[in-house]
Order: sequence, then C-alpha cells, then structure tokens
Amino acid sequence: MRAPSDDDSTGLPWPRSWRGVYGLVLGVFLGWVLLLSLLTRLFP
Repeated sequence: MRAPSDDDSTGLPWPRSWRGVYGLVLGVFLGWVLLLSLLTRLFP
C-alpha cells in the first residue's frame, strides 16, 4: 500500500510536488508573456 504523500510525488528531482510543477509552468508562461510585451515595445 502506498503512503498518501506518494500520490503527490512527480518522480522528478525538482519540483517534487504537482503544485510546484503547476507553479513552474505558470511562472515560465508569465515570463514569456512579459518578454514578448517588452520586445514589442522596444521593436514596434
């Protein structure tokens, strides 16, 4: 039988929880949106 904490494990060295994976994906997405908006303002 598996421990309850194993259900949240991703099997990755980092991030170890799915909440961390979602946070990482959201952060990368927001970083790209910010970069694209800055580049759009610099090179119209």
